[in-house]
Amino acid sequence: MKVLRVPEATVSRLSIYSRFLERLEKNGVTTVSSNEIAKGVGVSPAQVRKDLAYFGEFGTRGVGYSVKDLIHYILKILGLTHTWPVVLVGAGNLGTALCAYRGFRDRGFNIVAVFDNDLLKIGKRIQELEVLPVERLPEVVAEHGVRIGIITVPQSSTQEAADLLVKSGVDALLTFGPAVVHVPEHVVVRNVDLSIKLEILTFNLAFREEFHPSHFFEPKG
Repeated sequence: MKVLRVPEATVSRLSIYSRFLERLEKNGVTTVSSNEIAKGVGVSPAQVRKDLAYFGEFGTRGVGYSVKDLIHYILKILGLTHTWPVVLVGAGNLGTALCAYRGFRDRGFNIVAVFDNDLLKIGKRIQELEVLPVERLPEVVAEHGVRIGIITVPQSSTQEAADLLVKSGVDALLTFGPAVVHVPEHVVVRNVDLSIKLEILTFNLAFREEFHPSHFFEPKG
């Protein structure tokens, strides 16, 4: 059976498209062209059409796309037509901030439980959630049908947290920091390392300064 392989960059852009389209819908816009989507999100019209073409034909030539229908199709492709229960392991500063982040719930991700192994944190509340001991992970995962786990523990404990989540039945993990985790082949892992994002910014600043054409060419005259 042929497997559809979609670049991860395309998936990221679909998420961006959906947000742009939702803003259009709130403003009463009913149809949109690939040119307008491209201008709104900062890519080329050809890129928009190519990204959407992975999944079928959604628009009408000369008319464009129905904003409402395209939002529905993209959300369906992204698996966002229903709410996803999520568990979070690590009740420190980052975990606390993520629990308070409204963007998760707005996009259909509902953090149903927070866990930690620190006796000083267990029993405390983060937003409306009580911090639970990690021993209760299997129970909560089974009760809510959780498939996604977020790990916000110190780097030295990341693998242990991943092992606990996978053993409990979670098969998609979002980790923070530079630690690499080893999981079974069926488990999907994505890592967010904010320092890398900052280093990309410093690269651009340094490249602009160190490799400016004026450093290589003598001014004429």
